[in-house]
Amino acid sequence: MPLSFGLDTFGDMTVDDDGTPKPAGQVIRDLVEQAVLADRLGLDHVSIGEHHRDDFAVSAPDVVLAGIATRTQRITLGTAVTVLSTDDPVRVYERFATLDGLSGGRAEITAGRGSFTESFTLFGHDLSDYDVLFEEKLALLVALLAEQPVTWSGSTRPALTGQSVYPRTERGRIALRVGVGGTPQSVVRAARLGLPMALAIIGGDPARFAPFAELYRSALEQFEQPAQPLSIHAPGHVADTDEQAVEELWPHYATMFGRIGRERGWPPRSKEQYLEEVRSGSLHVGSPETVARKVAGTLHALGAQRFDLKYSNGPLPHSRLLRSIELYATEVVPRVRALLHSSDA
Repeated sequence: MPLSFGLDTFGDMTVDDDGTPKPAGQVIRDLVEQAVLADRLGLDHVSIGEHHRDDFAVSAPDVVLAGIATRTQRITLGTAVTVLSTDDPVRVYERFATLDGLSGGRAEITAGRGSFTESFTLFGHDLSDYDVLFEEKLALLVALLAEQPVTWSGSTRPALTGQSVYPRTERGRIALRVGVGGTPQSVVRAARLGLPMALAIIGGDPARFAPFAELYRSALEQFEQPAQPLSIHAPGHVADTDEQAVEELWPHYATMFGRIGRERGWPPRSKEQYLEEVRSGSLHVGSPETVARKVAGTLHALGAQRFDLKYSNGPLPHSRLLRSIELYATEVVPRVRALLHSSDA
């Protein structure tokens, strides 16, 4: 399967170069500009997360993707992730079929549970139904994406009896991946449904996730499903030198994890812990050469075919994000391709 490279963002609330916080509307407009740059530089994918909290600007990624669709030509427009447990699969299908038409067939859904739970209370769902909500709604979404009349019943929404959902897409199907955080049950579910898997690596050595990649491939065989591409989602930041990248990201990374840690009862993250994640963990941070070697190592260790760099990590200024995207597209990706090609030779 061919290699592809993309960008992920949660639409983090950002600051100006002088440290002044930006309003959400400007953050969203900046995000569109970042995607336009990624398209112009030849990256394959841009994926936007869904969150319902004040440290992220995007609660409706499909709307932002529609705006991006009107200003781009070729880049795939997806989510990272659609929080399917608290959404209606019928409406998810309708929104993304509309996006697919607007973009000329470039829509992609990544369905997942999400890393935050605010949407449960916001939309009137009970956290005790966490598992059944995702299981049932994913099965229904898979049925809807076949673009045929659907008969379905479950406990999480009204039944469908031979009902069709519109609009139909020109290509006959919207691309769907399952976002997985690293539980065996989630890996097996993706394989059972024959869906591509996006593995989120947000802490620790990427190589430690190799057993999940192997489980996915063996489960696909067990369920007699065709081989599917494996995607990696991992955070990072690219600058002209290693030192510049590390120092640019650190205060914003500390801000982001400091808030999440306070909410979840974690101790503050030290700079040494951050540097350890850069050296041997999930953070793909450094010069183009350093990041390329780490990305190539991650892809090789997991046998993956797609790498999506989560380039927004805390309130990094728009100017720094644009430079990171530029270096990733023009210097990191070509180096990764060359490194993997030489290792296969």
